[in-house]
Amino acid sequence: MKIATWNINGVKARIENLCQWLKDSDPDIVCLQEIKTVDEGFPRFEIEALGYHVETNGQKGFNGVAILSKMKPDEVTRGLPGDDADEQARFIEAVFSVPEHGALRVCCLYLPNGNPVDTEKYPYKLAWMERLRKFAAGRLALEEPTILAGDYNVIPEPHDCFDPKVWENDALFLPQTRRAFRALEHLGFTDAVRATTDANKLYSFWDYQAGAWQKNNGIRIDHLMLSPEAADRLTSAAIEKHVRAWEKPSDHVPVIARFDFQA
Repeated sequence: MKIATWNINGVKARIENLCQWLKDSDPDIVCLQEIKTVDEGFPRFEIEALGYHVETNGQKGFNGVAILSKMKPDEVTRGLPGDDADEQARFIEAVFSVPEHGALRVCCLYLPNGNPVDTEKYPYKLAWMERLRKFAAGRLALEEPTILAGDYNVIPEPHDCFDPKVWENDALFLPQTRRAFRALEHLGFTDAVRATTDANKLYSFWDYQAGAWQKNNGIRIDHLMLSPEAADRLTSAAIEKHVRAWEKPSDHVPVIARFDFQA
C-alpha cells in the first residue's frame, strides 16, 4: 500500500498536476493540504473519475485538507479535538479496514505556520501542536496502525534545511517548535523518511522566490509520522521531487511511504 502527503497549494489551480500525478504515482491513499476551497467547490469529479473516493474538510480561500483513497473509509472525523473555538480547517481522519490488520487510521493535518513569531500566530501553532500530541497519545492507546501525514511546518533538524542560519529565527525552526515535534517522536511515532535514510539535502518545499528551486534551497517540512504498528509495516519512503519541476507547481512535493498492508 502506498500512502502519500502533499500540500497542493490550491487544488483548483493544480488539478491538472494532481490528476497527472495520481496517474503516474498511483497512490492508494493521499493526504492533501491547503486545498483552499470549501467542500462544495472541491473538484471531486475529476478525481473520482480516476477511481478515488474523496473526503474533505474545506475552508474558503485558505487552509483545508482532504483524503483521497481507492477504498472507501469506514469512518471520517473532521477537526482536531481540544479547542471547540478553533474554526480553521486543518485536520481530517479516515479509518480503513485492512485485511489481516483490522483498522488503519490515516490523519491528514496542516499545522499552522506560526509566523510572525511575535504575533498570536506562534502561540496558536504551539497550542495546536500540543493538541496534536494529546490526540496522538490517545490514538496510540488503541494499538492500531496510525499515520499522521501532512505539512507540519516544522524543520526537525539542521540537516533538514539548506542553511540553518537562514531559519534560526523562523517559527518553523525555533527550539520550541522542534521540541514539540520531538514530543511526538517521544510518544513512539516514527518519521517515515528518516527511518529509511540519513541523507542530507532531502527537501519537500522550495519557495517560489529567489530561485530556491533552481538552487535547491529547500526545507523538509512534510512528514509521515507512524505509530509502532504502522512503522512495523513500513517498507520504503521517498520524496517525489520531480513534481516541483512541472508547470504551475505547488511549492511542496509529494512525500510517500510504502507499507506491506494489502490495499
